[in-house]
Amino acid sequence: MQLIPSLLAAAALTLGFSATAQEAAIRKTLAERIPQMEKIDEVQPTAMSGLYEVRIGTDIFYTDAKGNYLIQGELIDTRARRNLTEDRINKLSAVDFAALPFKDAFTIVRGDGKRKVAVFEDPNCGYCKRFERDMQNVDNVTVYLFLYPILSPDSAEKSRNIWCAKDRTTAWEDYMVRDKTPAAATCDTSALQRNLAFGKKYKITGTPTLIFADGSRVPGAIPARDVEKRLGESAASN
Repeated sequence: MQLIPSLLAAAALTLGFSATAQEAAIRKTLAERIPQMEKIDEVQPTAMSGLYEVRIGTDIFYTDAKGNYLIQGELIDTRARRNLTEDRINKLSAVDFAALPFKDAFTIVRGDGKRKVAVFEDPNCGYCKRFERDMQNVDNVTVYLFLYPILSPDSAEKSRNIWCAKDRTTAWEDYMVRDKTPAAATCDTSALQRNLAFGKKYKITGTPTLIFADGSRVPGAIPARDVEKRLGESAASN
């Protein structure tokens, strides 16, 4: 009666060794042929038969079982309509909400402010302006606004004028919602440099980027109804 469990255990062990050998072979081949891939952090099979994920830091590549071909691009699950590469990178670059550098942001509080979201935005971002106008319809939320000047040469200047304003929230909303240019101002803007360094570390490549209290991350300007949904899900999980 012990035969079947023993056979299953032996099969699992064999598969484990086989997978490990496969990953080792891929590492060896890629490192030999592409010197930049000498330090691979992880190799694992994907949902697509015969395709393996190769991870270096938060960079994702794909290869065949022998490492003869290397793909740099996105893997899409057409049935689930999900970008598997994006999902994987978001997981790898997930941010602990409580560990965000809130001292480098300013807050916008609406209603009771119980629900929380952090947003990285560039004042020159047209999508951010649309997002901010839509956010006027979201109540009972605290928004931690991280200025993230990455789009244009004068993004840094506009971000500085907003960050150095006597009332940052008013200066921000005047510009983003009411198209009122902020007055010139100067102060210590090292917070903006730290925001850029933080974004580089966590692969924040576009604006707006939203991070909710449960750690979930959304790139792009989503409508107010989706923000409400995400805030509800985030509150339920905490």
